Amino acid sequence: MNKIIEKISKAGWSFDNTYARLPNILLSKILPIPVKSPKLIVLNEKLSEELGLDFSLINRENLSQMFSGNYLPKGSETIAQAYAGHQFGHFTLLGDGRALMIGEHISKNKKRFDIQFKGSGITPYSRNADGRAALGPMLREYIISEAMHYLKIPTTRSLAVVTTGENIMRENKLPGAILTRVASSHLRVGTFQFAAINGKEEVLKILVDYSIDRHYQNLKKDKNKALSLLRSVIKKQVELVTHWMRVGFIHGVMNTDNMTISGETIDYGPCAFMDIYDPETVFSSIDLSGRYAYFNQPGIAKWNLARFAETLIPLIDKKKEIAIKIAEEEINNFNNIYEVSWLEMMKKKIGIFGENNKDKELIEELFNWMNNKKADFTNTFCFLMERDFEKKEIFKDSNFIKWHKRWKIRLNQNRKSFNESIKIMKDNNPQVIPRNIKVEEVLNLASKDMNLKPLEDFLEVLKRPYDYGKKLEEYKLVPKTTSQIYKTYCGT
Repeated sequence: MNKIIEKISKAGWSFDNTYARLPNILLSKILPIPVKSPKLIVLNEKLSEELGLDFSLINRENLSQMFSGNYLPKGSETIAQAYAGHQFGHFTLLGDGRALMIGEHISKNKKRFDIQFKGSGITPYSRNADGRAALGPMLREYIISEAMHYLKIPTTRSLAVVTTGENIMRENKLPGAILTRVASSHLRVGTFQFAAINGKEEVLKILVDYSIDRHYQNLKKDKNKALSLLRSVIKKQVELVTHWMRVGFIHGVMNTDNMTISGETIDYGPCAFMDIYDPETVFSSIDLSGRYAYFNQPGIAKWNLARFAETLIPLIDKKKEIAIKIAEEEINNFNNIYEVSWLEMMKKKIGIFGENNKDKELIEELFNWMNNKKADFTNTFCFLMERDFEKKEIFKDSNFIKWHKRWKIRLNQNRKSFNESIKIMKDNNPQVIPRNIKVEEVLNLASKDMNLKPLEDFLEVLKRPYDYGKKLEEYKLVPKTTSQIYKTYCGT
């Protein structure tokens, strides 16, 4: 046993587990439950390099033992975090029900990362569940989180997936798996909600200081740290949701326990990317009301931030009435911040520079046309960059021709070359996204037949979403069925 630990510890792990030293109410110190016969399915070698980890001298069997939690590197300290959350608007106490953080790894460039196992077994927060995860959903998170990273969107990342050699029961028997997730932290709005609901003002102060030290060190000298943190998190969430809207991503489960303080996308359960543009698109099988539909995401981010602001009231001002008024002003400013961010992003997507009071109208007209014509979200913007795109049947529509004339006039006002417009469009419009039909195809082959080659090929393609030098028609195909039919699940 000690020999395996010695081997896996030589990969370059450097742990400094600060969260484990926070008040006990915020966490439980427990070990992962051993699994029968783990097998390494996928290892993110590029991410390993970025973390300063070298697994080249460790055989796959020992890697499987490590990424399953059967053997842990020296310096690790496994904890499950406690938090609360509004799930579809309903408040509940939660926590890591099937996840354990093994520690905080410090990379060679001194960056700190949480290393977490997802699917590692029962915790004090499992709420009668088995604490395990199935291979399909873990590979889905691997695919989507890595795609988001290369789409230049803040996200948690995936280091490895192993199968456990054990089946888990859902509707059917499924192969069990564990994902190793990497994040700048797992601090959530729900973490603050948990401290607030327990009436622990001292813990709230500790969380504010800890969050600032972890993510916003420029705020350390601010007099009102809680208010400064609120403003910073609002800004980060605006940036994040703007990115989601840019690529047609629908998170699907924007509960407060899935909103990070760092501004990273977290939890890739019922998420997907739009094919046909429809602002009301919902992919989650349990989102019957459309609460987390594409067009609702900015509003839900604001709602979640209001819940965050509520937790900080005791720290913003000693007088509750004054603190509430200050917090409300910050939250009410969300719409203005988001509209500016969204407009700037959309202008880049259609290649326009500078200011024009009709830019928003021009952009909204394009979206209305896309919605009416059931145009593909990603491909529409890609087609606009092709010099002969008007030859495509969908663009022969009279309403689009009128819009195109207005767009050309606006481009001429840029005082920049058409090539400069194309460049900014290429930087902001991916050629390739994780198409739902392709995701399902590679997941089925990997989880049912253990055919990993299509998954590996797909992951390589997703690393270059803005590479217009490559013809990737296979990955740009739009399914014949509408995206509204496609459903995703939590994978719990």
